Amino acid sequence: MDQNKKTMRHFYCRDVLWDTFEQMANDFDCSIDYLINEAMRYYARSKNYAPQQAAAPPQRPAPGPSARRPPPPPGAQPPPAAVPSPAGRQHSARRTVQQEPQREAPAPRRPPPGARPQMEPPQQAPTLYLIFNSQRIPIDKDQFIIGRGSKTSDLAIKDGNISRKHSAIIRRNGTYYVKDLGSTNGIDYKGMRIDNKRIDEGDVFHLCDYELRFTYRP
Repeated sequence: MDQNKKTMRHFYCRDVLWDTFEQMANDFDCSIDYLINEAMRYYARSKNYAPQQAAAPPQRPAPGPSARRPPPPPGAQPPPAAVPSPAGRQHSARRTVQQEPQREAPAPRRPPPGARPQMEPPQQAPTLYLIFNSQRIPIDKDQFIIGRGSKTSDLAIKDGNISRKHSAIIRRNGTYYVKDLGSTNGIDYKGMRIDNKRIDEGDVFHLCDYELRFTYRP
């Protein structure tokens, strides 16, 4: 292969590199063609692809418009106008995205010294009514005891099968529950013995042969 043979090539070049090679050509008194060939030869040699002998530097062409771009050979169609490729402008198209600093959540406000903390109002519980022996009894306390003992119960049932403290209606956070207090015969709900249950509208419980019906309707 003739190492001195040259063929006209067409490639895209970054403007900043072309300006740098023009300046180097003026400083070293040689042509841009020679500098580009030398740069390619050194790069190929660094990758173990370079030929053994380098081509002699050609004479620098006379200054003029043809020194910047070599004219096409006679009869050949001129190469298409170079269109800057996106790769040739990568250095100017890049943008640095700055991540916004994370904003810390504002610290909760502290009440001034001596100020009393504001307490949330307690949740208002609906009124629960116990229907027993055609009586409508409002449950207006947090613990309503049902049992045999007249002094220890809010609803006393005089029956030997009822324990002294048989069960309790407990109000907690606006919700009512029925709870067995360790009675002998327990509490029945839909044919099953239970220990405790939330009271819903229309629930019916049995203490031995006695029916306890509950409602929230006034």
